[in-house]
Amino acid sequence: MKFTKWQGCGNDFVLLDCREQESADYSELAKKMCDRHYGIGADGILVVLDSELPDVALRMRIFNTDGSEAEMCGNGIRCFSRYVYEYGLTDGQTEFPVETGAGVLVPRMEITDGKVTGVRVDMGEPILAGDEIPVTGFGQKRVVNEPLDVDGKTWRMTCVSMGNPHCVIFVDDAEKFPIYELGTHFEHSPRFPRKTNTEFVEVRDRSHVRMRVWERGAAVTLACGTGSCATVVAGVLNDKIDRKAEVTLDGGKLVVEWAENNHVFMAGPAECVFTGEWAE
Repeated sequence: MKFTKWQGCGNDFVLLDCREQESADYSELAKKMCDRHYGIGADGILVVLDSELPDVALRMRIFNTDGSEAEMCGNGIRCFSRYVYEYGLTDGQTEFPVETGAGVLVPRMEITDGKVTGVRVDMGEPILAGDEIPVTGFGQKRVVNEPLDVDGKTWRMTCVSMGNPHCVIFVDDAEKFPIYELGTHFEHSPRFPRKTNTEFVEVRDRSHVRMRVWERGAAVTLACGTGSCATVVAGVLNDKIDRKAEVTLDGGKLVVEWAENNHVFMAGPAECVFTGEWAE
């Protein structure tokens, strides 16, 4: 099985073209391939499949290091999109639809002097109703600056779904926040029936935030694209930032805009690291 290794802001993935191998056990493959000592090493695997939707050629599935399947991944969709473009699966189109677990998204290659310099993705509209994120106890109300009890302390959460659930916590100092000690307690809080990704965010000014992330099923990662989108939406809902902002992550920077048409746009890098062949 041939693979390519990709990264977007340090969030890394093993990408597999499985259009001819749709019977593979992707969950077990993810556990083995993502192991950084006995496998290739990654935050997850991205799987290229044919889509059965009308006017959509390709489908992306993503599996975390623990074998669980995620609905979406912002850094992953950029890597996936650049792969299918570079490997000729889009018939030369630089903008094209991709089926994901969070619906159909539309990435666009950013090209300078004939070379791809980044990928901009229309991530769709954020989901803000508590039951749809989901967060228990809020019904169809928005979850903005609400109390959350974790590890004996009350935090203020703002929750957003970008096709996958996010809990945004604004903190004074993202660098010093004990994310390794507390991240898992947020993920497994009974408030989140499908667990949650958690962003710990320091606002530096109205167009710049520093964010660290604990990802559901993957623990601490260097970046999270959907988390960056959720962070900007949460910042706007709390009147802390403007609708377009730079998000500084452990592994790099993304630019996110919550546009007036209610769609969230994310732009950032996607780079191929190496190619290889899986021995099994």
